[in-house]
Amino acid sequence: MQRTALRRRCMLSVGRTDDQRQLTDGPPQLSTPDLHLRTLFILNDQGRIVSTREPDANRGPLFSIVRSTTSCAWSVRADLPSDLAGELDRFAQEEPPALDLRDPPVHADRYLSLLGALVRAEDEPPIKAHHSDGPAFTFPGELPRTTDIVVIEDERLLGRNFRGWVAGEIAAGRSPLLAIVEDGCPVSICFCARRSDTAAEAGLNTAEAFRGRGFGPRVTAAWAFAIRAKGLVPLYSTAWNNAASLSVARKLGLVAYASNWSLSD
Repeated sequence: MQRTALRRRCMLSVGRTDDQRQLTDGPPQLSTPDLHLRTLFILNDQGRIVSTREPDANRGPLFSIVRSTTSCAWSVRADLPSDLAGELDRFAQEEPPALDLRDPPVHADRYLSLLGALVRAEDEPPIKAHHSDGPAFTFPGELPRTTDIVVIEDERLLGRNFRGWVAGEIAAGRSPLLAIVEDGCPVSICFCARRSDTAAEAGLNTAEAFRGRGFGPRVTAAWAFAIRAKGLVPLYSTAWNNAASLSVARKLGLVAYASNWSLSD
């Protein structure tokens, strides 16, 4: 790819120009920053973050930007003041695509400065915003097939090795949940951490006593097959410092296509 293509400016996740409407109004492209952003979050008509896209949803980050080597998409949380949202948009519009996905956004310090002292109680010191970042992966066309995988539909089956699951959560948006089972109990599971009508993001968990046995890549591959069978795009993302999760991506041959950088309160 020529350097001129790499220097294209980022594209906003809301339709504010003709070029940006072409990005969001038509059928979503596979594995783009815009697709990733819209899989993670529910956006309002102005393209602002309303909540995370999951059964037990929260408000989401204050600001999130997803960058590939050719484009990027971003969004600001809906409850931020309009003038502050406008400032964040202005700097994000100047943001170049990422030549190296590990690099922070060019205007990272600006975003931190604008949001760092936002959340505060009266007569108390400001609460500092914190950032998170990591790669977003797409699955290759061919994946290893695994036969000893079980579909889980009842949260009670997860009770021995996995805490925090509540009745109805799988049906509410975590399905399909695929598992490797030993002695009648799931020991490694992959499910929809986030899911839209177009794509789903993998959530992976292996019980501590069963880690290091290659279960993670196997159950994740099975989940990706199940997602594709539903006509959805399987996605996978993690943090740069999550060595175990990065190892799963490497073993499956996942391709890093973007980097997600967010500021949360």
